[in-house]
Amino acid sequence: MITASNPSIGLIKLGFTPEVDFRLVQNDSSIFIEEWFSGSAQPTDAAIDAATIEAQAEYDSKQYQRDRAEAYPSTADQLDDIYHNGVDGWKATIKAVKDTYPKETI
Repeated sequence: MITASNPSIGLIKLGFTPEVDFRLVQNDSSIFIEEWFSGSAQPTDAAIDAATIEAQAEYDSKQYQRDRAEAYPSTADQLDDIYHNGVDGWKATIKAVKDTYPKETI
């Protein structure tokens, strides 16, 4: 039984395409592969779970990027900032966002 909450993420990480290589179905308590269309061997549940965990960890590690994208001023506002405050003023604006949402170092 696949234990990952969204096994399609793991299957995609393994190089398979939903509705082309596989179809998932969900019942009351689990998600499972309803049909396997791919010419490649179907991965084991353990391989799917491991790939799902890895894909989720990669996604989670990029949270700072998504936070920064929302916090950065629009391109028009950044150009206006450069015009009014020079490149150094613009750099300060960008640095403030980067300082608020730093890259996580491992």
